[in-house]
Amino acid sequence: MILPCSVHTNKQGEELREHGTRLFPVACYLDVLPGDEIPWHWHNELELGLVVNGMAEMELASVKYRLHAGDGFFINSNILHSVSLPDGGFCEIHSVVFHPRAVSGSTDNIIWQKYVKPLTENQGSPGFHLTSGTEWHRQALAGIAGIWRLAEQEDYGYEMYIRNELSTMIALFSEHQAVGNKRSFGKEQRDNARIKEMLAFLQANYGKELTIEDIASACSISTSECIRCFRATIGTTPIAYLKSYRLQQAALKLQLSTDKISAVAESCGFQEMSYFAKSFKEVYGCTPSEYRIGK
Repeated sequence: MILPCSVHTNKQGEELREHGTRLFPVACYLDVLPGDEIPWHWHNELELGLVVNGMAEMELASVKYRLHAGDGFFINSNILHSVSLPDGGFCEIHSVVFHPRAVSGSTDNIIWQKYVKPLTENQGSPGFHLTSGTEWHRQALAGIAGIWRLAEQEDYGYEMYIRNELSTMIALFSEHQAVGNKRSFGKEQRDNARIKEMLAFLQANYGKELTIEDIASACSISTSECIRCFRATIGTTPIAYLKSYRLQQAALKLQLSTDKISAVAESCGFQEMSYFAKSFKEVYGCTPSEYRIGK
């Protein structure tokens, strides 16, 4: 079964949605942008994706990738990430989110101990940008496409075939993961903890008037340290992130509600309608009213 994309997080920015079921913790999603905006978040599960149409920009920890049609990605466990459109336009992504136990079952076997555990605990290897120019990447891309077909058709035995494909990819990612920094401690780990706190604060309070001082106070640091942490971790400033998140939430409300556009703007922290309309068009390529009609 293919599911529509949606991201709901708790106060720590951790995604709340259950992916698959307890018996088979694997889920496939159709992500269509603009529309299915994917803000910064994280989850315990692993994620695979394949761009089938258009182009998107994925930010993974502090690294940014341009994803073209035919490209794919792997996101490791507990890694902050987001996906957006770089210059307006359109993008369609087939994604697969799965819990590690979908491959290993329990934790008392060699599959978990030799392959899954070292990979999921390796914060020095947040993920991969998969392209057709590398042989093992092509194998992974074919695996993602294969899983999507199996989930779509749900023929007899599809769960076993999906598990086989996932096992093959875990072996590939485990073999090619970054070495020498299997577990991240110190400054990088501290920055990740801080950014999760500040993102959670922003996502809970984006409709209010906020300053950099407010954001920094969410984890008791200075404004300069707040700015440094944002730049080092997700490659932007706190205010730029806040504006982007507000626009994403406004787009979602335009789809799901019949509220006046001015009310949507105000609820998302935009006090001036002209500024909201201009900012919205810069990102989505149309006015808020045109976006609502188009949806």
